[in-house]
Amino acid sequence: MPDARPQLPAAATDDPGVTSPPFQFRLERVRSLRERAEEHAKEELAAGLAHRLRGAATLDVATRAAGEARELLGGTVSAGASGADLRAAQAWVERAERTRLAAELDLGRRDAEVSARRTVLARAARDHEAISRLRDRRRAEHDAEHARREQAILDEVALTQHRRAVRGAA
Repeated sequence: MPDARPQLPAAATDDPGVTSPPFQFRLERVRSLRERAEEHAKEELAAGLAHRLRGAATLDVATRAAGEARELLGGTVSAGASGADLRAAQAWVERAERTRLAAELDLGRRDAEVSARRTVLARAARDHEAISRLRDRRRAEHDAEHARREQAILDEVALTQHRRAVRGAA
């Protein structure tokens, strides 16, 4: 005949007083936001560095073009060219030099942008590191408290066992 007693849920095998609650860092969302801010700052710096490299390449090309224009002007003068040819060569040299100066100014702006992005990254990394150290310190405090409680429980068990052994021997 089947058992008519109601089924009870199985009892927990671990005493919840023995184990500590898992570590929860209340500022985890803030830490996560700071970590993402640092990653974003790294990406921005990388993009800025790539932009600066393109500016440096542009300046290099403009510097070479200005040098070639000056050489052509020198060759035009020594070849005994007409006044119109000399004016055209001089205009080309001036245009090449303006292009070089503009590329140089642009590179300066790009350098300033990279410097600003480095500063932002340094600040974001410092903020992320600070909250990560706080989390690590809180975890260590949590673990130490758990170890202290666990040791107190173990001491109590050992004392109870000792008392039973003393009573049993008496």
